[in-house]
Amino acid sequence: MLELDLMPVQIDVWSDFVCPWCFLASVTLERLQQSHNIEINRHAFELRPQGSPPMPQDYRDYIEQVGHPQFVAAARARYGLEINAGPFGIDSRKALIGAQYARLQGASDAYHDAVYRAYWQQAQSIDDPEVLVKIAASVDLDAGEFREALASSELDMAVSLDIAQARRYEITSVPSMIFDKQYLVSGAQPYEVLSEIVDKIQLGEALA
Repeated sequence: MLELDLMPVQIDVWSDFVCPWCFLASVTLERLQQSHNIEINRHAFELRPQGSPPMPQDYRDYIEQVGHPQFVAAARARYGLEINAGPFGIDSRKALIGAQYARLQGASDAYHDAVYRAYWQQAQSIDDPEVLVKIAASVDLDAGEFREALASSELDMAVSLDIAQARRYEITSVPSMIFDKQYLVSGAQPYEVLSEIVDKIQLGEALA
């Protein structure tokens, strides 16, 4: 039951579309929106900024042989999600710029969900602007305006400002969430954990 009589709890979320655990965290936040009065503010974070050196082969091997199978198993067991991931190691900058445009249009949640599912369940290359345009159109964003927005220097700067803000909060990994502008929670936490945090904030109880 949605507790509309309680003050909304603001949750600032830093994430990257190519982060598997960010996808799971986003699914959990969608569920939390259905049960609690919360306001989600989504912020950009780049796991591999433009110009990063090539990923070491041993790290790629670890991700593909250990990390990815663990994620696939967790997505299926805990969330009932089947994973069919897009290309590994791609640049997410354009997708993050698109998210800034979607936010201005009031479509942040819908855009994030659509991009996550396109990449993690439909194996789409979200570094391709035309793929992003189709995703944007699927959530009723104007395709022409969105295509222009992907080239916007102002929106690109907005992504950089989000990342700079994360640094000020000493956020070095995602997903990271700040509840009520004071409680930092890292990782894809279970719904029950996030629900308890929101409940305690709304009731004025101390968090451990």
